[in-house]
Amino acid sequence: MKLNISNPTAGMQKVFEIDDDKKLLPFFDKRMASEVSGDSLGDEFKGYIFRIGGGNDKQGFPMKQGILCNHRVRLLFKKGMSCFRERRKGCRKRKSVRGCVVGPDLATLSLVMVKKGAEEIPGLTDDQRPRRLGPKRASNIRKLFALEKKDDVRNFVVRRELNDKKKKAPKIQRLVTPALLQRKRYFRSQTRARMVLSKKLKQDYSKRLVEYRQEQKELRAAEVAKKKKEKKTKAEPPTPSAVRLGEEGRCPQLRRAPRHGQAQEGAEDPAPRHAGDAAAQALLPQPDEGEDGALQEAQGRLLQAPGRVPPGAEGAPGGGGREEEEGEEGQGVRR
Repeated sequence: MKLNISNPTAGMQKVFEIDDDKKLLPFFDKRMASEVSGDSLGDEFKGYIFRIGGGNDKQGFPMKQGILCNHRVRLLFKKGMSCFRERRKGCRKRKSVRGCVVGPDLATLSLVMVKKGAEEIPGLTDDQRPRRLGPKRASNIRKLFALEKKDDVRNFVVRRELNDKKKKAPKIQRLVTPALLQRKRYFRSQTRARMVLSKKLKQDYSKRLVEYRQEQKELRAAEVAKKKKEKKTKAEPPTPSAVRLGEEGRCPQLRRAPRHGQAQEGAEDPAPRHAGDAAAQALLPQPDEGEDGALQEAQGRLLQAPGRVPPGAEGAPGGGGREEEEGEEGQGVRR
């Protein structure tokens, strides 16, 4: 098995090939990110502590953190998962990966030096190789140089030399500056102002909505009252003094005289029903008092005559009585 050991503080890396499995027994059945002592690897590794970073099996399948087994499995990968790079947007792929538990079937095991031992390892700890590019994130710069919060990160940026005269420094990411804090305060104040304005607009809208509903209620009540008033005026009888529209040009309606032989039932109205009826009665010719008296005397004599039955008496019609009388007179003449 090959051991790929890296020294991040010095920027060095070296591969060691170990054929004896007894030296590798402390690494077996350990998971990724576990720290293991390197005393079993040899005298030169005494005092060193390594962290398991990963590895590949003999067929080249990588170890994946979180797969708690020491064999291969097939998983469906998507964007954001380790051991997978998205070729097309939204695509997923089923791949074979190895579990995170170290076993004898591994071809390469990656180790990271956490603690340095007493002896120097040639090609790993005896040399110092400066980093070509330094960290960009502010927290990583503080971590690299062991800075405190009050220290200015901009003075510790690793600058890269382009030539004898020019140097290039990376843009620090996630750097908190007074301008950033002021901008943040401004955005918060803008958000707060929008919230206050929206609350005020909501209150004004609710108030106007209540007023509008009250106005609609009053309009509806006025409309209903108007309709009730119109209905009441139509139901009331018109007063005699009121003159209807279009009545001046009409001809007065005259009453027909009772037919001959029909007695007028009931007493006459003492007063006309309408002003137009009164005007029509005034235009009719009035009978003389003398003629009216003579007519009443003649009617009284007829009623007092013996042997005569008034017309319509005893349930017989007047016309039928006349026919019977005429028939008796005719029989007398024949006799």
